[in-house]
Amino acid sequence: MTVGQLNNTALEALIIGTSPATCRLREMIRRVARSNASVMLCGPSGSGKELVARAIHDEGTRSGNAFSAINCGAIPGELIESELFGHEKGSFTGAHARRIGHFEATEGGTLFLDEIGDMRFDMQVKLLRVLEDRTIVRVGSSEVRGVDVRVISATHQDLGVAIADGKFREDLFFRLGVVVLQVPSLSNRVEDIPALIRHFQRNMPADAKCRYDDAALALLMQHSWPGNVRELRNFVERASVLHSGETLGLDDVAMLLNPTAALAPRHAVPSSLAAVQAGVEEYASAPSPHAKTLAPGRPIDLKREIETIELEQIYVALDLADGIISEAARLLTLKRTTLIEKMRKYGVHQQAA
Repeated sequence: MTVGQLNNTALEALIIGTSPATCRLREMIRRVARSNASVMLCGPSGSGKELVARAIHDEGTRSGNAFSAINCGAIPGELIESELFGHEKGSFTGAHARRIGHFEATEGGTLFLDEIGDMRFDMQVKLLRVLEDRTIVRVGSSEVRGVDVRVISATHQDLGVAIADGKFREDLFFRLGVVVLQVPSLSNRVEDIPALIRHFQRNMPADAKCRYDDAALALLMQHSWPGNVRELRNFVERASVLHSGETLGLDDVAMLLNPTAALAPRHAVPSSLAAVQAGVEEYASAPSPHAKTLAPGRPIDLKREIETIELEQIYVALDLADGIISEAARLLTLKRTTLIEKMRKYGVHQQAA
């Protein structure tokens, strides 16, 4: 393997999955890694943007040098300049010694600026100057130092809105986003879930690894995954703790996907759902258009009539709850797993949430 370039197997081991979205992402990584252009990664929180940044670094010619990551939203605004550019001893209260910043420490390598949309506006100006001049000045110093660093940034925010609101500089956006690469959410690559589960289980003891039956996997692939790959990783770890070595079914997975359910008051209905609850009750009190009455000599299939009404109520609850199964179950005063079983029974296909 040539220095600075991963082979196909190595890149596939870093970016897991074979879905069309994942295959496109790997191809884009290979393309952008060939240059030193600044790259901006856009995508929801938990989708693996830092992993993509590291893959670009490892695939490129700078792979033999340092890769450094800094979360711009996690560092206090008054310290971000020192973190990036360094400072001299005595330059501010608490500066007891000279400190090398991330730009100098990553010389020749790649600096990943996560959550760039959270960077303070005055710091955006200083960062733009560094990107244009390729020089930095430590806090408390007047000496200009050249730097050779490739910058990859990332955000989950809509920077177009931030620019329109005057919270993010448009010129910095264009400087950082010579190439803008979209990192897909897990809901857009659900085919990768089995492979990701195996990946997260790879370092677990054999007797801690869970297995999943077909219904369990189907539910996992229907889940909306608001926390993306990070949420799936946590799910796999939670399953291994609570069900070590077991084969999990539909009910097991449904409970694991909703770990806070046991903490909620049993009969509590969120205020935002009050009107929805009222709508279900009003609908339930109205006679069903399918309802029949007994008449002499005319039998009624009671089981079928009850199933028809039940199915009708399920559709109404799902519609009023915007397809959120947990909320629909609450409206129907059912357990979430019970509603899921009924939906399977009647062939109701709905994204689980």
